[in-house]
Amino acid sequence: MVPPHGEFMRTKSALLASCVALALAAPVARGENLLEVYQDAVKSDPLIREAEARRMAALEAKPQARGVLFPQLTVGGQAYMGNVDSEGFQRQFREVTNPETGEPSAVAVSVPFSNQTDTDRYWDYDAQLTQTLFRWDQWQRLKQADSRVALAEANYRAAQQDLMVRVATRYFDVLAADDTLGAAEATLEAVNRQLEQAEKRFEVGLIAITDVQEARAAHDSATAGVIAAKRALASAQEYLRELTGEAYLQLVKPADSMPLDQPDPFDEQAWVDEAIEQNLSVVAARLGVDIAKSNVKIAQAGHMPTLDLYARYGESDTTADSLTRVPKEFQDPDIPVQSYPADLNRVDDQIGVRLNIPIFSGGVTQSQVREQTYLHRAERERLDGSIRSAERQARDSYLGVIAEKARVKALQQAVKSNQTALEATEAGFEVGTRTTVDVLLARQRLFEAQRDYARSRYDYLINVVRLKSAAGVLMPPDLAAINTNLTQPTTLPVVRPAPATPPPAPAPKPPGG
Repeated sequence: MVPPHGEFMRTKSALLASCVALALAAPVARGENLLEVYQDAVKSDPLIREAEARRMAALEAKPQARGVLFPQLTVGGQAYMGNVDSEGFQRQFREVTNPETGEPSAVAVSVPFSNQTDTDRYWDYDAQLTQTLFRWDQWQRLKQADSRVALAEANYRAAQQDLMVRVATRYFDVLAADDTLGAAEATLEAVNRQLEQAEKRFEVGLIAITDVQEARAAHDSATAGVIAAKRALASAQEYLRELTGEAYLQLVKPADSMPLDQPDPFDEQAWVDEAIEQNLSVVAARLGVDIAKSNVKIAQAGHMPTLDLYARYGESDTTADSLTRVPKEFQDPDIPVQSYPADLNRVDDQIGVRLNIPIFSGGVTQSQVREQTYLHRAERERLDGSIRSAERQARDSYLGVIAEKARVKALQQAVKSNQTALEATEAGFEVGTRTTVDVLLARQRLFEAQRDYARSRYDYLINVVRLKSAAGVLMPPDLAAINTNLTQPTTLPVVRPAPATPPPAPAPKPPGG
């Protein structure tokens, strides 16, 4: 059960006043069209910024692959000070007498005979120049770098097209949700009037209680429809805000006179052929096959020799002092304490050719070749899947454009027909030839036709964008062309959580009850 019409209107007025107050307290709304929303998304969408960063990173593949083929120059050196103390021992035999027997015997003893101190200061440096003469893997990586750069560009262009599709889809989803909410609120308002009318007629005994109950059931369904429509609009607005980081309370929608053009060219197979050739997922998959094929050749480089030209120059210097002392008992008075320098200077020049021939690597190279061969096969399968997917997308979007164009026209006529039918049913209800149920059904059919008509116009535009994306030719000017047909600004309502539902009113009593 629902509250009487007067109480409902008071509740509705209070809710409207609270929404107005919340809207005044909110930040100033921004009114944007499709192209401006897309420009906001380009600046804010994390996915497109991630794709741009990955593109810039991939562009470094070419200078890295080229750089290893240039001469490689390295310079290094070291310097240190050292101090070494050493002590030498000498084994000697001394004669001693056994006190018990009185016989002489020899005993071995070790006595120090020298003590040496070395102090040195050392430094060296060397410079080495290496030039690749033959390295199969480096030349293959240089060829592969072009494919990697092209793949980065294709992935970035695909991210741009994906952003345009997402912006168009979410932009028109918001407008469709707003139209659905408008139709649901108009239906609820009309059902409220019918409920009020049914209650008055019941009070004077013109209709049965079942008619009032039917009107109340329709009112409950219409109220639930409004709540669901508000929820759908709030979700659609959040999805759009996720792309742009902005909240929009005013967008521009197409007028009823929006032209509905046929795909150009008006040939399904032409779009399919273009998609197979230019679809960016297909282009990226082809480049992936090329890269995988070159990876096989790079892995095969493990079986091949390498040849490098190298030149090296090195210089070192050692400054050292050595001092040797002998114990006095072993010191020859004619030989003084020995102290002498131990300096050494050295220059090292080298130039030559270095050849490395792999003989056995434990089967690692063969395993790496097999691995890259399997990955190459996987990339070919991925290419086949991308071609099929592009063909499906092109056909589906092409048929979607044509079908939605016809559907828009049919639903536009359906709205007019259902409006006429509702008016006739209401007139019959006034004279007693139609029941409340007939009026409610006619109104429900009108609401559905209005909702489907609004959705079909946006689906037509979304399919136009998707068709060009499937063909790989979607560009910002295509959004600008669609934007020229958006001429009707609309203010979106401030969607807030619905207040608690008031308790239902008691059912009216039968006359004389």
